[in-house]
Amino acid sequence: MTAFTGTGSLVRLILRRDRVLMPIWMLFMAVLPLSLASGTAAIYKTDAERQGYIDDLGSSPMLILFYGQKPSDPNLGALIFWRSATGIVIMALIAVLFVIRHTRLEEEAGRRELLGSAVVGRHAGLTAALVAISGASLGVGVLVALGMMSQQTPASGAFAMGMAWAFAGIMFGAIAAVTAQLTEGAGAARGIGIGLLGLAFAVRGVGDVVAGGWAWLSWISPLGWVNQVHAFTDNRWWVFALAIVATVALAALALRLSARRDVGAGLLPPRLGPATAAPSLSSPLALAWRLHKGSLYGWLVGLGVVGGVLFGGVAETSTKLLEDNEQLTEILARIGGKSGAADIFLAGTLGMGATAIAAYGIAAALRMRTEEASLRSEPLLAASVSRMRWAASHLVFAFLGPTVVMAVTGLFAGLVYGASVDNIGREVPRVVGGALVQLPAIWVLGALAVAMFGLRPRLAPAIGWGALSLCIVLGQIGAALQLSQSLLDVSPFTHIPRVPGGSVAFTPLLILTALAVALAAVGLATFRRRDIPVT
Repeated sequence: MTAFTGTGSLVRLILRRDRVLMPIWMLFMAVLPLSLASGTAAIYKTDAERQGYIDDLGSSPMLILFYGQKPSDPNLGALIFWRSATGIVIMALIAVLFVIRHTRLEEEAGRRELLGSAVVGRHAGLTAALVAISGASLGVGVLVALGMMSQQTPASGAFAMGMAWAFAGIMFGAIAAVTAQLTEGAGAARGIGIGLLGLAFAVRGVGDVVAGGWAWLSWISPLGWVNQVHAFTDNRWWVFALAIVATVALAALALRLSARRDVGAGLLPPRLGPATAAPSLSSPLALAWRLHKGSLYGWLVGLGVVGGVLFGGVAETSTKLLEDNEQLTEILARIGGKSGAADIFLAGTLGMGATAIAAYGIAAALRMRTEEASLRSEPLLAASVSRMRWAASHLVFAFLGPTVVMAVTGLFAGLVYGASVDNIGREVPRVVGGALVQLPAIWVLGALAVAMFGLRPRLAPAIGWGALSLCIVLGQIGAALQLSQSLLDVSPFTHIPRVPGGSVAFTPLLILTALAVALAAVGLATFRRRDIPVT
């Protein structure tokens, strides 16, 4: 038996465990550039129009921070590769979370040691996780390439873009494999991995914004390498050689570090906690706060602050896009004229942000299923804690958590846009209102996960994430595929008013809120009566 014996079997186990979640996030990542390309192609049909769009966005240092240096060619493919730079960051984030989930979290739960007692080599688990994320990333790359080719872009540039997306996931999967060897806890490993991703983003951003003598900073960041591919313009295939060398080196380092530690241990000494729990941890809500706070902080910073600043910055440049685009001017004239351009951009971006935040609500609701399947809920419920108190403590974060994140997103978007138009007092309430109006649709998806947790707990993850995937497909490419309105109405986000700028119809909001309450009530009622645990 070698150190890699059983790798193939563990890859199949990973694919079986993630047979629902993996296709969903792969589809989500593939749809992002396709939806952006189809919408952009319909509005900016000529090189001159696209060049004006690029120049307007490229004049903002904040947008250069997010997107990188603007492309040298105004063709559609180059524009989409530049504009979808944030999707590459999401791809890297998914890879970090995926690898740590299937390595360090497996050790923390004790399953790695159980598998290691069978005919499984020491490095099989780590190698299987790297193989799985590499395969999934390449799959996303191929889907991205095919999607771009469907928009009549050159095949060479489409595959260069697809491979850039793929190697963002592969490289950061290897980085996560190294961080998984450092700590005993999965939470700390995730924190280090996400911190390195943030550092890579910051270094690349500073290099692109400052440029000049600091442009070399982009070349020391893995995210910078991905941008330097210059898909649809230069198509620098040789950049992938750097990514391959870095991935192999990081994977080798991870395997070497894994061989130097005990199973379940980390290379960094753990920080010991207090011998007794604080009085503040004596309630189910306090325990839920400890379980959910890391995720809540991450969403608040990642989408609430960063996303809000980006949304506000895009809105600030939106009115400039009207100057050289007659078709866009005519469209906006029919729904409010030039004065409504920023409102349209804000309503659209807040809608996309709400779809992303719905994922947080679903994950928070499904935490109950995770606790039950891991047999951690049963000892609590065997004591004086009632089922309703335990479930309610998690539902606080499933419903109030997205509310807080959306409010922060609207606040920062309103501050940035309000400052740009010298009217913060007027814009902040309008944009915050546009963010909060999205909440009933978010609550419906979270409540659906709660209902399935009570009715069919084994199916709860599949139904919850499947519903979100359907909403993404209907919202992003439903209109482009000319689907019927009755089918588009299946998504709760279809019924949300387009604000700021549009009129608010309260009836759909009240119906969606009532539906969310009813679904949550069904989930709690059935959970109260069924057996625990259902594994």
